[in-house]
Amino acid sequence: MIYAHCYYPEQEKKEPLDNLIEGIKEVTEINHPKYYNKGKIEVIDFIEDQQLGFGLGSSVKYICRAGKKNPDKYTEDLKKAIWYLQREVDRNGK
Repeated sequence: MIYAHCYYPEQEKKEPLDNLIEGIKEVTEINHPKYYNKGKIEVIDFIEDQQLGFGLGSSVKYICRAGKKNPDKYTEDLKKAIWYLQREVDRNGK
């Protein structure tokens, strides 16, 4: 494997602590987005604890985040949840 180090002049302007804080914020937003952390547990922890699998887990995910990630997409999130639920019914519920 070949690794390349890129130099960005704007990085010199920041203090090392500022770079660290920005990195932590970025990781937190990726690993623990605010819209999945309402209440006492994170959505992914509930999905895994209940062993819901992909379809049901996706439904729960979209229900829990409906309108939180993007308030304009509340209905779209609910439609996605319904789509995943219908797929589960079609696969398993004859």
